[in-house]
Amino acid sequence: MYTHETKLRVRYGETDQMGFAYHGDYASWFEVARVEALRDLGFPYRRLEEDGVQLPVFEMHARFHAPARYDDALTIRTTIRELPGVRFTFHYEVYGPDDALLTEASTTLVFMDRATRRPRRAPQELLDALAPYFSS
Repeated sequence: MYTHETKLRVRYGETDQMGFAYHGDYASWFEVARVEALRDLGFPYRRLEEDGVQLPVFEMHARFHAPARYDDALTIRTTIRELPGVRFTFHYEVYGPDDALLTEASTTLVFMDRATRRPRRAPQELLDALAPYFSS
C-alpha cells in the first residue's frame, strides 16, 4: 500500500454562501493530490502522457463528514491500496486544520491508449515504481 500527503489551503473562491468549501471543488483537489502522489513515486503524470497514456476518470465517490471552510489548511492523504490493472483507484482522506477527518473519497481512472482511445493495462514502469509498496 502506498500513501502520500498533499497540503493545500481553501481559497475564498472555493467557498459557497455558507462559507463552506464547494463540493464540486473537491474533484480538482483530488486531482492535485493524485498527481503529486505519482510525482512522489518518481512517475510524474506528464511522463504517462508523453508515453501515449491517458487516464480519464471512470467514477468518483465522496462522503462529506464535516465542511472545510475558507482559509483552512487541509491535508489530503492519498492511498493506493492495490496495484492497478486497466483501472487505477485512488482513495482520499481530507483532514482539517485540527486533524479532524472531513471527507473520504475515491476516484477510479482507466488507462487509455491515446492513439486508439482503447483501454490498456498500466505501464510496466508504473507497476515497477509501485512494487516496493506491495511486496510482503
